[in-house]
Amino acid sequence: MLILASKSQTRVQLLQNAGYQFEAIPARIDEREVEERAQKNSPTQSEMTIELAKAKAIDVSKTHPQALVIGADQTLQFNDKYLHKSASFEALRQQLERLRGQTHMLCSSAVLVKNGEVLWSTASISKMTMRAFSDQERDKVVELEGEKLLKSVGGYRLEGPSIRLFEKIDGDYFTILGLPLLPLVAALNTYLSAQ
Repeated sequence: MLILASKSQTRVQLLQNAGYQFEAIPARIDEREVEERAQKNSPTQSEMTIELAKAKAIDVSKTHPQALVIGADQTLQFNDKYLHKSASFEALRQQLERLRGQTHMLCSSAVLVKNGEVLWSTASISKMTMRAFSDQERDKVVELEGEKLLKSVGGYRLEGPSIRLFEKIDGDYFTILGLPLLPLVAALNTYLSAQ
């Protein structure tokens, strides 16, 4: 049995598109608490993102010990600070203003856990540079995208109209969507064939 410890529709879609049969069961963890604990060890962004994915997978593995559980997470680092999902459209507009004309780092991680034990993990970072877009351009994208932007750590979705806000992207497309899919597929091929 394969489980994705996430409610992210994008991650679900990516795994379905790759032809996997799985169940999506979101973890019930306090992500800010996991971050706080992890920060005591001064982790890199990749290490922090893996810690979050690991916490999710281990949480779901507790109730499904025989399943192979995929944990995944994504973090955004800007000026050495982590930014999180916006709680309101006002907060979203302010976050996009902060990122306007700047470069930030987007990191996605994936882990595989079985019976509470981490079998494999990976993280991938993409460098994201936004255009010096106008307030009107920002507001048009927010209008077109709506509530979906409140579910994204960066307040944007490259698979939608948010692409208009970007000048340059260095990194893997799947990483930007929230799942380092190619290394995950390779790991799943190994671990699923062993079951």
